[in-house]
Amino acid sequence: MFTSGRTRANRGFAKGACKMTTAGTSPAQAHSTHAVPCQAGPFPHFLTFTMPKASPQSPAQRQRLHLLALPLVAAVAGLAACSKTEEAATAAPAAGALPPTQAYEKVATTGKGFTVGALMSANPVFVLFDPQCPHCGHLWQTSQPLLGKVKFVWVPVSFINGKSAPQGAAILAAGNPAEFMTAHEASLLAGTGGAPLPASMSPEHEATIKANTELFNSLKVESVPYILAKNLKTGTVVTNAGAMETAALAEFLGV
Repeated sequence: MFTSGRTRANRGFAKGACKMTTAGTSPAQAHSTHAVPCQAGPFPHFLTFTMPKASPQSPAQRQRLHLLALPLVAAVAGLAACSKTEEAATAAPAAGALPPTQAYEKVATTGKGFTVGALMSANPVFVLFDPQCPHCGHLWQTSQPLLGKVKFVWVPVSFINGKSAPQGAAILAAGNPAEFMTAHEASLLAGTGGAPLPASMSPEHEATIKANTELFNSLKVESVPYILAKNLKTGTVVTNAGAMETAALAEFLGV
């Protein structure tokens, strides 16, 4: 769907939660830059990528450009994330960021969340997420087929907007956090904002969200979802900022 200003709804991302904006209108330009803002908060969180931009040409040439663009769009969709700033979308790893092994151990020691999947696994996969991030919701959905093989610990943080902390607390307080999370993410991806806000947060859960957010900031990470895992085939600690499709996630985790 196209709208004025050369902006179109991008359904390759979390079910329309993000939009793709084409910059530049000159046919002479060979490429165009696309900024993909996350729509979950009061300010945009940007992804950027460059893809060929077709000028008036023959149908065969336009088809070739279209085919060239598809892998680029798919690659971005597999790495979609909500970031704090536009610069964070393309910035190099922050100075002072912990090596992956140290980051994994720090999250394993101090992060608090809820667990789903193969509960007896000795190598949990940690996912730092903001309840208002649609890409986190997409990762929640694509991770479901792997629950028989993988133990996931979902660690809520808060930076997108005022709903993040109370919704994170509500998830932790739920009698069945996994069931609550499924309903919450379905609502968020449907554009209805996620779970209703609780009347109040318990001091314990409020403190947990705050501590998790401080942990997230200490890792020098700019985007969620942020995954930390030990690849089950190699034993190597791996990290990824952004949602992934099920097949890519399985390969990333070594299952």
